[in-house]
Amino acid sequence: MTPTAIWLIVGVGLCLVEFVLPTAFIAFVLGISALFVALVAHLLPIGFQVGLWVILSIALVLVSRRFVNRRAAFKLDATEAETLTEIRPGEVGRVRYEGNSWSARCESSNLDIPAGRRVYVVGRRGTTLIVMPEEF
Repeated sequence: MTPTAIWLIVGVGLCLVEFVLPTAFIAFVLGISALFVALVAHLLPIGFQVGLWVILSIALVLVSRRFVNRRAAFKLDATEAETLTEIRPGEVGRVRYEGNSWSARCESSNLDIPAGRRVYVVGRRGTTLIVMPEEF
């Protein structure tokens, strides 16, 4: 099998992976880089091919970051959750959100939310949900 054929298979495979596992276009960009290397593979030795693929991949990933909406990467499907533990002012507690336990912090720094209370999810910071009590 020629290096050109290998780069074509790798490129197409990585592009198809993006349809199955959304990776914020990382796999797609790596696949595009591999397809470009396939075009010039017959001109370069294997070491230069790999180096070109790495350089192109890094450059295209950095360029593609401008076009990916980071806020859209995590959309809240549901807006309601239930506190599993008390959430004290300025501290992190636990909530049940979409059937899973998440760490959560209250948006207001002076509210105390008891356990077993329904809350609304208003945002997310990392892996911590930002919540507000139902009465607000």
